[in-house]
Amino acid sequence: MQTDQSNLERTDLSLSGMSCTTCASTIEESLQDVEGVADASVNFATERANVHHDPDVDVDALVAAVDAAGYGVRDELLEDEQEMEDEAELRDMRRRAIRAWIVTSPIVLLMVFMWTPLEVLTGFQIDVAMLVFATIVVFYYGRTTHESAYRGIRNGTFNMDSLISIGTLVAWATGVMVFAMPMENYAGVGAMIMASHKVGTYLEHRAKGRASAAIEGLVSMQAETAAVERDGEEVEIPIDEVEVGDVMIVRPGEKVPVDGTVIDGRSNVDESMVTGESDPATKEAGDEVIGATVNQAGLLKVRAEKVGDDTFLSQVVDLVEEAQGTKVPIQALTDRVTNYFVPTVLVLASLSFVLWVLFPDGMAVVAGLGEASLPWVDLALDPLTLGIFAAVAVLVISCPCALGLATPTALMAGTGKAAENGILFRDGEAIQTMKDLDVVVLDKTGTITEGNHSVTDVVTESSRQPRSDGGSTVADESATEFDERDVVRLAASAERGSEHPIGQAVIDYAEERDVELAEPDEFDSVPGKGITATIDGQTVYVGNTTFFEEVGIPLAFEAELNALEEEGKTTVLVGVEDEVVGVVSTADTIKEESYDAIRELHDRGLETWMITGDNERTARAIADEVNIDPDRVMAGVLPEDKIDKVRELQDAGYEVAMVGDGINDAPALKQANVGVAIGTGTDIAIQSSDVSLVRGSLDALVNSFTLSEKIFSKIKQNLFWAFIYNTVAIPVAFFGLLHPVIAVVAMFTSSLSVITNSARLRNLEL
Repeated sequence: MQTDQSNLERTDLSLSGMSCTTCASTIEESLQDVEGVADASVNFATERANVHHDPDVDVDALVAAVDAAGYGVRDELLEDEQEMEDEAELRDMRRRAIRAWIVTSPIVLLMVFMWTPLEVLTGFQIDVAMLVFATIVVFYYGRTTHESAYRGIRNGTFNMDSLISIGTLVAWATGVMVFAMPMENYAGVGAMIMASHKVGTYLEHRAKGRASAAIEGLVSMQAETAAVERDGEEVEIPIDEVEVGDVMIVRPGEKVPVDGTVIDGRSNVDESMVTGESDPATKEAGDEVIGATVNQAGLLKVRAEKVGDDTFLSQVVDLVEEAQGTKVPIQALTDRVTNYFVPTVLVLASLSFVLWVLFPDGMAVVAGLGEASLPWVDLALDPLTLGIFAAVAVLVISCPCALGLATPTALMAGTGKAAENGILFRDGEAIQTMKDLDVVVLDKTGTITEGNHSVTDVVTESSRQPRSDGGSTVADESATEFDERDVVRLAASAERGSEHPIGQAVIDYAEERDVELAEPDEFDSVPGKGITATIDGQTVYVGNTTFFEEVGIPLAFEAELNALEEEGKTTVLVGVEDEVVGVVSTADTIKEESYDAIRELHDRGLETWMITGDNERTARAIADEVNIDPDRVMAGVLPEDKIDKVRELQDAGYEVAMVGDGINDAPALKQANVGVAIGTGTDIAIQSSDVSLVRGSLDALVNSFTLSEKIFSKIKQNLFWAFIYNTVAIPVAFFGLLHPVIAVVAMFTSSLSVITNSARLRNLEL
């Protein structure tokens, strides 16, 4: 069914009952069959489903779909309640694993007696005792495994529990068959497989919990209580009771409870937990502060602006969870493999059994290579016994868990590390795409530069030399009635209706010099070009040369314009009625870190392009200063035309990243192969891009490339070793050279190695 992509809602479900990625795929398919669901992604590692659907889709329908697939949905609990439930579940798994091995211990002793000359018990007694203990372990402690396998088979799917269940049941059945025919008793082996499975499942869940510690770390940053002023008194309340407008009192050493604005006090605030920036930021009245940051020095009074799910930290946690729930394109290969993996294993196990029974001599040729060195290889046994031994080993060695954990665990650790450094990846696709980029297009204002313009020069007819001190000028014989103060007044008054940073710079300049401004009677703006306003009955124009040419006013001050632009300054003309009466120039400071960041991008083999609405001369001057090739400068580009410039580069065969503020540049960010929004703290539009840089500096962009490479490298390492493990282990088990108990231990060792390898990303130094 076609759904309105722009109107989709997202629902997250906490799942239960999954044992491997085959389970995750089954749930995905069931959810995607629900009417109105656009897409569903199930993360086996986090045991969560991320579902995008039409607003009219009922959550109960999603829960029913999961239930129909044979799995469960856990109630959404508060964070502390969820943590307690997870800990209780982990303790229960640990307890069952220990008890399973306690009951299995006598079986180990019995098997030792069978392998040594010491004959304490008769063979019949050993068989009976082994069957009794094995029955307890396989059916009681293994009950949940068999139930999971049954649910899967009932729904036409096979999962890891299916393999373990069939393997242990076949082995246990030999403990019964031994009383009716001459064969080896593998009931004890079945018990050891199930006990090992329980230990492995416990260790895997514990390791997965540690791999997702990044989210828990982000959540734990938030303050638990807040001191607020209520009815003239200071009271301490839980964080979830803070309301918009509350005045919060934040003392030195305390966390800012929620996002807000400082209304009184001055202090340094440590924002490293959300931006990755180690240097504290000075905050005073009028400045924004982010919830969970730490006040270091003076007392602050902060008015709450955003609470609950609207806070910046909540948005970050939500975005990281969403990223961890997505899939990297390379995972499509893994999904295809795992969808057919378990059925293939069942076929291979059956084939191994048949070949051992029908062609034991042929199979013994290969198995004989290990008979001398492997104590469990005994070709003197009957073919039926050898066939069961090999088939069980194939079943339990072949779990696809390592394959399924390879990608999500790396994403979990990597995106969590990124968030700690102020880098927010929206999805796994962006992480993989970044490694293939050729070109990085950098918006000038606010990306390469600070974005804070200040007036540097005002040129009038009465002052043909550029001025920056705002002082008086002695008029010559050609002077008009408009002096510098008049030009500033007209320009600043006209800009009062504009939100452009250059306009604000002119207004600030006028206010600093106590120039009294007028309120424009009419105002009209042409984005990227200029404005028209009526001031004191006169039509005033403020804009670039293109704007003045379009309105038909002859240009003037061209020599001054050229000189200022060659210095890298941005210029605007000021006109009254039908003549230009002055020029105002502003400069935007280049960010200190831009120089090194652009150099590092070049060192990575990336082409850097600069895009700006500024004129050609100014743009080239800035580009030259930061070592961007002047031939890779796109100047005079209107905001709505930036998307076309990105598209031109893509049409030329480039993979493009666009870096901008995430608001005016949103269309270009969407068009780029990877859109990167750059901002500072809460002002960044983190919903408009593939990657968001909270710190607002280009060194974070370099770090995002580093993280992308490291995360993808871990994914490839994990997939390689998981594939190699199964590629080598299955043939060994097929020919009877691998003991089933060693196989189940090796299976979980491979999963743990994948999780551990991914967790190393958390220690990455940026």
